[in-house]
Amino acid sequence: MRRVLEAAESVAVWGLYALVRVLPMGIVERTTRLLGDFAFLVLRGRRRIAIENVRRALGDLNPPRIRAIARGSFRSFLLTAMPEMTKLRPHLSSRGARSWLHLRAPELEAMFERARLLHEEARGCIFVTPHFGNWELLPDVAAAVGIPLAVVVRPLDNRYLERLLARSRRTTGQVFVAKRNALLALQQHLASGRSVGMLPDQATYKGIPVEFLGRPAWTTPVPALLALHQLKPLVVVACFRTGTLRFGGFLSEPIWPGPHQSEKAEVARLTALMNHAMEGVIRAHPEQYLWMHNRWKACSA
Repeated sequence: MRRVLEAAESVAVWGLYALVRVLPMGIVERTTRLLGDFAFLVLRGRRRIAIENVRRALGDLNPPRIRAIARGSFRSFLLTAMPEMTKLRPHLSSRGARSWLHLRAPELEAMFERARLLHEEARGCIFVTPHFGNWELLPDVAAAVGIPLAVVVRPLDNRYLERLLARSRRTTGQVFVAKRNALLALQQHLASGRSVGMLPDQATYKGIPVEFLGRPAWTTPVPALLALHQLKPLVVVACFRTGTLRFGGFLSEPIWPGPHQSEKAEVARLTALMNHAMEGVIRAHPEQYLWMHNRWKACSA
């Protein structure tokens, strides 16, 4: 029965994907925003988490503004989940990807050109991004400007959808590494001169408690461990919307491991600096962050 349900879900998603490809983006965007508003209304548990997270993270905002940011988070997630990548990936996986990027997203291209220089100077970086804006776009743009990446991903539970998504992602030419037990593979990729891409802003009980948006949050130490053991810089990147299929980019200064006596203390320092850099871009465009995730669960340290 499970396989039948997964297959039916996959067929439905494939049909939606085909429909999105042929419809004008204006119609798709308006429909997606309406679906985001609908999800905000009916998914009461996620709505509650999003509103509480915004309220506690962003301080003295009035209730209508808090609610608007939380609702915008639902819209942003759905835009990332399918329509934007459905429209953009064919352009970014083509031979004319760089020219298309130059015309449609010059700010994003310029940011990634700076990232490419960092990658070449360090012979590999640990690029990290929060679940913010369109995070799925980053490996595609990196490929277009010539940054080879090994990107950490969590496989989908639906095996058919996972195959569909993996096939789409592979058109970029980037390498994708399953999240579980990925440390050794990432070390090998860094040693070979390839950069690493990670989304380190989800709660994990295998993490360490580090402040994020004003509260301690369980945070993976893997980016900091990679930086420390491979002597590579951590660099925070992000892609945010500026309009319909228009994007800007954020690139932090490289965060280098320094002299230390305690590996534990240095990992905590690097992780805190990483979180702080992610906070800045989230505060600048809060409606594009994934607030409905229970980021601060069970962390009272």
